[in-house]
Amino acid sequence: MAVVEVVTYMGKPDVMAWKYPNTELGTWTQVIVNESQEAVFVKEGKILDVLGPGRHTLSTENIPILSKLVNLPFGGKSPFTAEIWYINKVYALDVKWGTAPAIQLEDPKYHVFMPVTAFGQFGIQVGDAKTFLSKLVGTLPSFEHDAMVKYFRGLFVSNVKNNISTYLVKKGISILEINAYILEISDELEEKLKPEMEEFGINLINFYVTAIEASESDPAVMKLKDALARKAEMDIVGFDYNTARSFDTLESAAKNTGSGSNLMNAGLGLGMGIGMGGQFGGQMGNVSSKLDVNHTKQEDKKAKCKKCGSTVQEGLKYCPECGSKLGEFCKKCGAKLSKRSKYCPECGQLQVSICPKCNKEVPENSKFCPECGEKI
Repeated sequence: MAVVEVVTYMGKPDVMAWKYPNTELGTWTQVIVNESQEAVFVKEGKILDVLGPGRHTLSTENIPILSKLVNLPFGGKSPFTAEIWYINKVYALDVKWGTAPAIQLEDPKYHVFMPVTAFGQFGIQVGDAKTFLSKLVGTLPSFEHDAMVKYFRGLFVSNVKNNISTYLVKKGISILEINAYILEISDELEEKLKPEMEEFGINLINFYVTAIEASESDPAVMKLKDALARKAEMDIVGFDYNTARSFDTLESAAKNTGSGSNLMNAGLGLGMGIGMGGQFGGQMGNVSSKLDVNHTKQEDKKAKCKKCGSTVQEGLKYCPECGSKLGEFCKKCGAKLSKRSKYCPECGQLQVSICPKCNKEVPENSKFCPECGEKI
């Protein structure tokens, strides 16, 4: 029977737990544990001890309980069967997650069902090596990040679905607007998932939702976006839905010419045109007048500089008289922002600084987080 002299870690960097392949050990065997690792000594399914960083000798001096369980004389190199598990304690901050397949949710604003996908990443660390090994790893030869994500996929999906649905109903917003609340959703999900993962010996360092998207190829989403585009177009020119439909009806009737029964339809179309001509003429006149008035008003819009009181053209970023800033603007697209806006309403760019450790908002130009002291 072979006697292992030196036991060292030979697994991959992204492995959370790795079992040394040779189980034939012997007294005086040297176990080398690197920094950010722990070695768990297992005999007949029982965890005897957890070894920290350094060099350890399998003897009754280093592992007193060994003599009781192995029951071998320790005067020489006595061989016995046991397992050495290496547990990776290093932080893993870029573990990816996603909801595949998509989640079916009802949009509370437009009352249509849409397939929604969410993506993000989270950071973890093995907190309790014994709990992690006994509850999650079991008899597997190794346990990697992908296996852990697969194991907790149901937990992630159920909590993500519940939180997104709650925000949609609570805020009364559309699924197409949910990305403005990603930071709040991430914080709530982290608080809910932490205690559930601690039961398996895993510390959840952070949890981020990076995107919540409705499928662009879904018919319901395509129809909704087309309707919103048409509504925006009508709002710009001053139409409402009924007026637009009236124009469609008149255009269809005018095109409907021919012989026989079509001749009667043509007459009906002409009659409709004569009767409704005055109405549509008035509508078009109103649209033109609105556009002219709006154009004039747009040119005449002025603003005042809060510092020197000068009257300036609206839309300028800096006062031409004193040079002071005339408002807050998006760092990415330059759109004007309201006070304390966290996200740009035009492009969705985050406008505030977030601490990478505690996820709290950090004042601009801060070198350290005022909450946890983390260097920014």
